Parts: sequence; structure tokens; C-alpha cells
Amino acid sequence: MPLANMFTPLDLGHSQLDNRVIMGSMHTGLEEADSTGERLAAFYKARAKGGVALIITGGISPNLEGVLGPPGPQGSFARFENDVSLPLHQKVTKAVHAHGAKILLQILHSGRYSLCPDLVAPSPLQAPISPHVPRQMSETDIERTIEDFAACAERAQRAGYDGVEIMGSEGYLINQFIAPRTNQRTDDWGGIYENRIRFPLEIIRRTRARVGKDFILIYRLSMMDLVEKGSSWPEVVQLAKAAERAGADILNTGIGWHESRIPTIAQAVPRGGWSWVTKKLKQHISIPLVAANRFNMPDRIEKTLAQGEADLVSMARPFLADPGFVNKARNGQSAEINTCIACNQACLDHVFCGKVASCLVNPRAGFETVYKIVKPDNLKTIAVVGAGPAGMSFAAEAAELGHQVTLFEAETRLGGQLNLARNIPGKNEFDETLRYFAQRLKSAGVRLRLGQKATPDLLDNGFESVVLATGTVPNLPDIEGISHPMVSSYADVLAGSKTPGKRVAIIGAGGIGFDVAEFLLQRATPKQAELPAFQKKWGVDGKWGTDTAADHGGLAQHPCPPLPDRQIYLLQRSEKRFGSGLGKTTGWIHKAEMTLGGVKMLGGVFYEKIDDFGLHITCKGTKQLIEVDNVVICAGQRPENSLKACLLDLNPDRDIHLIGGAEEAGELDAKRAILEGLQLAQSIGREAV
Repeated sequence: MPLANMFTPLDLGHSQLDNRVIMGSMHTGLEEADSTGERLAAFYKARAKGGVALIITGGISPNLEGVLGPPGPQGSFARFENDVSLPLHQKVTKAVHAHGAKILLQILHSGRYSLCPDLVAPSPLQAPISPHVPRQMSETDIERTIEDFAACAERAQRAGYDGVEIMGSEGYLINQFIAPRTNQRTDDWGGIYENRIRFPLEIIRRTRARVGKDFILIYRLSMMDLVEKGSSWPEVVQLAKAAERAGADILNTGIGWHESRIPTIAQAVPRGGWSWVTKKLKQHISIPLVAANRFNMPDRIEKTLAQGEADLVSMARPFLADPGFVNKARNGQSAEINTCIACNQACLDHVFCGKVASCLVNPRAGFETVYKIVKPDNLKTIAVVGAGPAGMSFAAEAAELGHQVTLFEAETRLGGQLNLARNIPGKNEFDETLRYFAQRLKSAGVRLRLGQKATPDLLDNGFESVVLATGTVPNLPDIEGISHPMVSSYADVLAGSKTPGKRVAIIGAGGIGFDVAEFLLQRATPKQAELPAFQKKWGVDGKWGTDTAADHGGLAQHPCPPLPDRQIYLLQRSEKRFGSGLGKTTGWIHKAEMTLGGVKMLGGVFYEKIDDFGLHITCKGTKQLIEVDNVVICAGQRPENSLKACLLDLNPDRDIHLIGGAEEAGELDAKRAILEGLQLAQSIGREAV
């Protein structure tokens, strides 16, 4: 049977799971924004209906001090410190249970990671990601907090949850007690390792005593802190065994602290790139163990389970991308899965900016009650021009709602700008997006006209509405010598029609400039990152879990990233900080790539001219010549929407809509393009008739 291991039930004795897939904890922002519980219930209901065996909520604080962000009003879903919010939680558990899935409440105390001014921690050490210095917890604080965890678990039980997950990883409060990096206490809660793990073990013991034996209790263990003065491997094993004895039913995997400078879930990480860690631990415990991080397709889940690396696999963001992931896998429809591309742009980046999480490839995520699937009364015959992300999104959604849709694309393949993006290291997951949309367009009955240019006369014949998703064209700045043979656009370079030499200047340091730099830094290796190369590049101890592992929290003792093949200059007119417009949770990765690649970044640049000698600039009042083989232009783009004027000339009353880059260029933005496609499809045909 295909995916036999993935769909083998798991018997916990007091509880059974239908399959081996967990929806891992993921803060969505709805915990604070949804005062009625309706949106949260709809969000989790969709994932339960999609076939996942077990859902773990976003991190919920057991008290006021433990909240991640602004505390919000008492009774919000995010703080389960009393019974005021009980009805909200009951609404969620009821919605999940109605579709046969189980749901656990994750109890998370943020400790020094809190953004609130009244934060607490084992020691008064400020976190690099928080603006506040925490107050050191007294013994009374510690005892009260342990009790708050247990009381929260008992409250979750009364709310209808099937269990709780105690969050002991990612650098949150429990992890802060465990690691010498953040625990400098000299009392019975600090010092030797046995003292530092008293806090998590007391929480597990007291929680188990409070909820009884027939309630699922997962402990999320940090298996690699990936920070200096993190836990050693023998300490990880010691805590895992102790957590099992204390009453944990399952151990879940945590990799890296939020302040770690090693990617753990981003596109740069190979698929299933941390399951080798769970395999090392599995031999030391007898309870089920969960592998996590960078699983996004059924074949990798099945491989991990079949090779005995773990007993269960947890995914979070892939259930934003496709709530029906598990049922599609079960029914042999893996080709129809909308795959998470690990971009963080609409999920984590939104949450860290105080917005509700959604998904670049599925903007309905988190907005299930907003973008309902309701057929319009006025069905139309629609032409869509351009099969990039905006055009594909609109065409698929509109056809599924009942409109008759024809999609024109001058190129012979779908994708538009995604065909450039997919060539950038770490963005090859866009291959999956193209596969998904091709399948979805076919299933929806969209009439594809690939390799056919949409002319005004063609569009003036039989279409009630025209949607222009014609994208953008690159800008060429006004620089003397801009037509020199050494000059290329980013589109030419990413498409492979121009191959720059060993010394390259990139004009423009926005997102596209960084992408082109990473593209030029890559070596001739497979598009999918390989684990040894990833470990070597980022300084991960590949011997972790063995007697020869370095005692550095999983960090390699002597990192040795590969030397770059090219010398690259990344230039911008602005004097502002490089990368300021990059993603909030991934921008640091792209900037680190520049450092690892030896990229020279110059701001405040005025471009004088380009000639046979190279690029002449003035930088902060000093004239310079940058001797390069090629200059790549990444100076933005402009909308390509000239077709609109031609159509209006033929018929001034023509119903025309612009979406994606055709409406607004800016940075190339697949997130906005796909969202606009959905929004327009939701609105078209619903006009008053």
C-alpha cells in the first residue's frame, strides 16, 4: 500500500491516532484577533476535515507574564489563565471533534522572549529579539508558574481538549531554565544540569497528576539549541528519558532557538533536514517520537517513518498551504496538494508584525470565514491574460466558482515570473506551486491557451470580462553606457539567457538584487539543498548524537563554509541599511548569505557610467571604478498593462480588471498577486443585477 507507514494508526493505550501526521503548533494571530472564536473554529475545522490525526494549537500562555505579545483583554484565546475564555476553547474543540480529529492545547510561556515590559526569566538576561530586560524569577514565581502550567492543562481538559503539549524548546521559558546560556542561577533551579531540568520535570509531573493518565501529554524537547552554551547531546538524552519517566506520552522535536543564526524551517533547509536528529534519540526512549521541520510532501513523511527515524511527523505551515493535505495523500492525490514553499512571507512575517497569519500560496488560510466558497448569481465568460501567479490564482478560483474562464499565455508554459524565481537557490519549491496550479486549472475546467498571444481583437470577441495579469517588465535606469554588452537585466540572468563572468556588479539591492546575488553565488549542485552541504555552509555539527559531537548546542566547532566562485558587488543608491525591505523572519538569512559569499555591499552610490573598464561610481563623494565583467540591473520594474488602452479603444465600456504586477509593480510579489487573484474572483459576478 502506498504511504503505508503514514496511514498506520498509533495506539497510545488510552488514545488512538488515525494516522501518523500531526498539525504542529503555529501561532496565527487569530488567538488575539478573534474575540468570538468563530474564525479559529473555522480554521481548525478545515484542517480536521482535511484528515490530520492530531492538531496542536498555537502557543497559549498559562498566565499574564507568559504572553508573546501585547497581553490583550482577559478572556482572549491567547491567555488561558482562568475560565473566562473557556467558551472560546470549547467552540474550537467541538469543531475539531465533529470531523474526527483530536486536538491538544500547547501551553507556552515565552519568558524573556515576551514583548511585554513585565516579562520574567530564570536570570535577568535580555534576549536579542526582545526590547526588554526580564525580571529574575523568585522561588515563589517559579512555584506559581509550575502551578499555572498544571492548572492550564486541567482547564484545557474541561474545555474538551484531548491533551496538552508543554512547550520546552525554541528558547522559550522552559528552555531558558535548561540551558546555561540563559540560566545563571546558583540556587536549586540553576547550576548543575539536574537542577536546571527541575523546572520542566516538575511541570510534567504536576500536569500529569492534575489531568490523570488518560489525557495525552506531549513534551516538546529542544534536541539542538543551535546557540552557544546550549545543551549538550548527553544532556538532551538525559532530559528525554526523565520526561518519559515523569509522565510524557510523546516527545516532540524542537530545533534551534529563535535567536539562533542557523535556518531551521526556511527554504534554505533541505526537506526533512532534521529527522536525522530524531533518529539518534529514538534508540534511547520507548515512547513515540515526533520528527518536525521542513516536511511538506507525503513522500518525505513516508521515508522518515519507513526508515525508523520517528514514529510521527509534525507539520505546521503545510496545513496553511493545504488543509486537505492528509486526505489528498490518502486518496492518491498528492499531485493536487498545494505545497508549502517555506517562504514565511504570509505566515511568520505577518505574525511578527501583529497581523493574522495566512499563506502565500493559499490566502484563504486564516480567512476561511472571509473568503467563503459561494457561487455567484451572475456567472460570466472571462478571458484572463497572463499565466503568472495572479492570473493562475484568479483563473482557478473563478472557474471553481462556476465562471467560464479562458487563460491566455504568450509563453508555452505556465508560471510567468515564477519561472525566474524557481531558479533562485532555496526557491525551487516554486516547482511545486507550478505543479499544483497546473493540476488545479485542469480540474477546474479552465481553457488553457498556452503559446497564444492575446490580441485586442481576440479579446473583443465573446468575453464579458477581461482580467489582465500581464505582469511587469524590468526598469532600465538612466546611466551612461546602459546598453553596453556587459549589461544584463535580472530577467536575462535568472532565465539563463545571459551568464555573467567571475566579477559582477548588481545595481539595486532590493529583494530582486539579493535573489540575483544568491543565484550567482550558487555552485553547480542540485537545486534541492543536500544535507551535508547545508550543514557545512551553516555550521551545524553533523556528528550530533555521537560521542564525537562538539559540546556547542549542535553548532560545529569550526564552521567551514565553501568559498564563493564569484566576486559580487551589491550596490544601492540609498544609504539605508541593506536588506531593510526583506522578510522579517528570513531577511537575516539572505544577509548572512551575502556575508558567507563575500559579497561587497555599497550604499549611497551614484552611477556615473558603464564602459569597457567596468562600472564607474561615486560613493560618498569619492569616485571609484569597479572592475567587473558584467553589470546586472535590478532597479525595479514597471507594470505591463498596455493592452488595457487598446481594449478600451475598441470598446470604452469593456469590463477590464488589472491584478498583480500589471496593476502595481513594486517588488515582484507573488503573495500579493495570488491574494489579488482570489479577491477578484470572489467579487466578480456579484455585482447588483
